[in-house]
Amino acid sequence: MLAKDSLSWVVTVVTLTGIFLTAAVLTGIDLVWYLFYMSLFLTFFVIWFFRDPDRTTRICDHCMFSAADGKVMDVSGRRVCVFMNVHNVHVNRTPISGVVKSITHKKGGYLPAFHKDSERNERTVTVIKSSHGEVNVTQIAGVMVRRIVSYINVGDELVNGEKIGMIRFGSRVDVTIPDDFDIACKVGDRVYAGETVIAKKKNFKVRK
Repeated sequence: MLAKDSLSWVVTVVTLTGIFLTAAVLTGIDLVWYLFYMSLFLTFFVIWFFRDPDRTTRICDHCMFSAADGKVMDVSGRRVCVFMNVHNVHVNRTPISGVVKSITHKKGGYLPAFHKDSERNERTVTVIKSSHGEVNVTQIAGVMVRRIVSYINVGDELVNGEKIGMIRFGSRVDVTIPDDFDIACKVGDRVYAGETVIAKKKNFKVRK
């Protein structure tokens, strides 16, 4: 399955590949063949990047799940930060069930998402009102293609693991953790959106 709104990207690279193939066959020019192979590689890359595999999120009202695939880069100040490399699935999911209270897009720079000054990068902050309090999900743009795509609107009711959007080509997602939850991950952990538990309600044991 491909991510929502990715069809235009796929159609563009497939069309470009077809044009180069036709030109290469008709002209036989080495440079045109080279361009064809490059565009063919780009086609496979785009299809692979925009993949959106099925995920099963367990039913757990006392759990918070990762909002992104990637590696935990920071756990501090009641916040879990996950860095998504270019090879990770870039579709983001809600870490907790609740109602979308607000969605705020903030313009900014485009430093690498792991850079210490990436706090100034372009971002989208989604506030989810849950039964445990408000949770902020911050999607931070990276240094490459700088587009944050949102799948949701204010007032939408979300269920744990539901898709909320994606960030294209390398980025980061920060999630705030309510005070009555214990953080259940650490720096360096690999996590998967909608599957990996990153926090659990205090005194609640997560079944493996």
